[in-house]
Amino acid sequence: MGNSLAISGGPRLTEREWPRWPQPGDQALKSLEDVLTSGRWTISCAYQGRQSYEQQFAAAFADYCGSTLCVPTATGTSALAIALEACGVGASDEVIVPGLSWVASASAVLGINAVPVLVDVDPSTYCLDPAAVEAAVTHRTRAITVVHAYSAVADLDALLDIAQRHGLPLIEDCAHAHGARYGKWPVGAFGTAGVFSMQGSKLLTCGEGGAVVTDDPEIAVRAEHLRADGRMLRRDAVGFGEMELLETGQLMGSNACLSEFHAAVLLDQLDLLDEQNARRTRSANHLTSRLGELGLGLTVQETSAGTTDRTYYRYAVRLPDELLTIAPVDRIARALTAELGFPVMQTHRPLNDNPLNRPSTRRRFATDAEYMARVEPSRFGLPVAKRIHESVVSFGHEVLLAPLDAIDDIASAFGKIIAHVRELAD
Repeated sequence: MGNSLAISGGPRLTEREWPRWPQPGDQALKSLEDVLTSGRWTISCAYQGRQSYEQQFAAAFADYCGSTLCVPTATGTSALAIALEACGVGASDEVIVPGLSWVASASAVLGINAVPVLVDVDPSTYCLDPAAVEAAVTHRTRAITVVHAYSAVADLDALLDIAQRHGLPLIEDCAHAHGARYGKWPVGAFGTAGVFSMQGSKLLTCGEGGAVVTDDPEIAVRAEHLRADGRMLRRDAVGFGEMELLETGQLMGSNACLSEFHAAVLLDQLDLLDEQNARRTRSANHLTSRLGELGLGLTVQETSAGTTDRTYYRYAVRLPDELLTIAPVDRIARALTAELGFPVMQTHRPLNDNPLNRPSTRRRFATDAEYMARVEPSRFGLPVAKRIHESVVSFGHEVLLAPLDAIDDIASAFGKIIAHVRELAD
């Protein structure tokens, strides 16, 4: 393993090239050229006599998710905000949000003038802790959002039970979990609505994009209005050159439509997703086995008992306390990066102490002093999320598309770091 760590000037464990992401399929360029010459680059352009790529994707993705309806959106953040508002959440309402998540979990709630209530996570799955959710429900609570985080699916049985007993919609944030399944169904199909991000790092991506899936036609219609400036797709026949979006006057919205270019790329990517997920799962299982053989006290992120198909957005490993007493997690992450040549990082910083989650920096939220006090993130305690952030390292899913001999290098890098960890001490 070498006499010293690469971060200390020693030789890197491997010089191999790792898979890049995103990876376009064979159809992508043809579809993009088709959009380019079609005369219609978005659904808000005139109808050109054929079904839009946006609606082709909506139908295909609804089917993939086991849902009746899909409303594509411009981003995952807009999908979450639209789903919440379509479910009736509004100004000053409380929304339960996992405290260990990307900032959009909170900013989407703030964007509809509601209040993110930050709740702690399960120490094994890093997903929303049902007991903490139960304790956080108040008379002001109007929705629960759950993120299937990194490579885990949350305990949907327990969360659905809480939501149903309190009469609350459960919004599934599946930004990390395209293709994951719980019991007999894909994630996103359990809650009142499921939301997805198709941002550039995601398992299904077009650069920037999102979607809301639901079985409730009223929620879908509201979502359509909210993402298209108060318009919805016409249900009757549309003539060539006419507008396919109908101005109903029912509900004011904003513009969060997915372009035809993005939809064309997503159709291509959707065809590749299951095979890529299978490769990632094979690699993840192999790495978990190899890390266990090392006997070094490393703990891989778990998923809930109901998970039947797991997907890997990030592969996450918890470091043993005896290692962290010698060197902090960020230094170990940098050392792994130096050995392997791809980024190894900590988890998201908890949202009660995250520099990206600062409502006080935006005047739009300064409606009154009471509201500003309620949305102040530091008022929430998240000890489990803090502990996870200070003890877990992770890397992106594209690495798991490498051959299995490359996956062995990752296990070897963990072994090398642990063997030489005192080089990382203060």
